[in-house]
Amino acid sequence: MLNQLLKKPILSCYLIFVVCSLARIFEYFYIRTDDTFLSENFLHKLFGILLLWGILSICKLRWKDIGFTKNGIISGIGKGLLFGLVCSIFAYAVECLILLFLHSNVRLSFYASGFSLTDEKGSQAGIFFILLSVLFNLINVWMEEGIFRGLFTKILEGISYRRSLFFIAFLFGIWHLVMPFRDFLDGESSLTNLIIMGIGYVILAGMMSIKWSLLYKITGSLWFGLGDHFFNNLASNLVHVVSNSEADSLQIVRILLWQLLSFATVVWVYKNKLKR
Repeated sequence: MLNQLLKKPILSCYLIFVVCSLARIFEYFYIRTDDTFLSENFLHKLFGILLLWGILSICKLRWKDIGFTKNGIISGIGKGLLFGLVCSIFAYAVECLILLFLHSNVRLSFYASGFSLTDEKGSQAGIFFILLSVLFNLINVWMEEGIFRGLFTKILEGISYRRSLFFIAFLFGIWHLVMPFRDFLDGESSLTNLIIMGIGYVILAGMMSIKWSLLYKITGSLWFGLGDHFFNNLASNLVHVVSNSEADSLQIVRILLWQLLSFATVVWVYKNKLKR
């Protein structure tokens, strides 16, 4: 089975991506788990993990063969969390300073919400929903890192690394288009907004994918990138900047600063490693 996937690696990745995307579309448009009290579409991520397990079993691959190594789990995740924390402090600080200058008041608020670059996100307070957010983000990063950076990187080993890097980033960008597209079909955003947000999601998600792929290349495992990915999502879900009673009005600025800083840092480390 693995040999069949490797014979046509691009097609194999496309087919796996389509299967995962169909599950994602079905949940976003029909089940709509994020419209329930759970506030998160996580069922298709569970499906993706099961699909990944099935493919690994059929291909006689082990989890460590796609980056989930047994060594360095705690240190890798810990470094990823710390890296995400340092970059986030810079981004949150800049956002708070801008809002303080504009409105003379700013504060941080801690509650669980779904992630969206638009304003379409619910919020829930209480430890139960915070723990749910932690659980859903664990499911999310395991599926996305396992499929996109783990399995796809393995399948694409036969092509150039640069081509593999950008192909995976392209798929990861397309993966995130379902969110603005649903807003448009539901009448909650205009065609212009769909185009702008769609391009924004593809570029941002693609850039983050390249960062996490490079971290996999640098460290030899998925743990560092998984830790950073987890912190990115969880902080965005839990830590909110409030000014004039409006939450996350400059969220897009914060996220761009955050990801540009972390992306530039990882690229710099990767290039320096190549020179050695």
